[in-house]
Amino acid sequence: MTARWEHFPHPADVGVRGLGDSKAAAFEQAALAVTAAVCPPEAVRALAAVDIRCRAADDELLLAAWLNALVYEMATRRMLFSRFEVRLDGGALTARAWGEPVDPARHRPAVEVKGATLTELSVRRSPEGRWLAQCVVDV
Repeated sequence: MTARWEHFPHPADVGVRGLGDSKAAAFEQAALAVTAAVCPPEAVRALAAVDIRCRAADDELLLAAWLNALVYEMATRRMLFSRFEVRLDGGALTARAWGEPVDPARHRPAVEVKGATLTELSVRRSPEGRWLAQCVVDV
């Protein structure tokens, strides 16, 4: 299976979902879905790298912590990200995100993602062995 991201419907916000052959790949794709809520990821050049670390008690809370850390970096650095490399070690996540400063004329941001929520939060492996990582993000 090719890793991919998708959005799923939610009445007020946006559902983000990452799918991959590994848990780390699913986390990477969920992050790409966050970018895609703002603008097309292919419009974001991977020019500068930012390191992100977080910890949590379980996989679901780690996904929320990861996406919230990413949203924090997007807001404070005024950047968008289009490429991610995630490493998971128990309850610890170490990642590198590549992106560029927001260019409103080129990126045309649709919404501002405020943070990951616990709504529909799930990290699980399918019977076929593929990983899914999802939650609803507040926009």
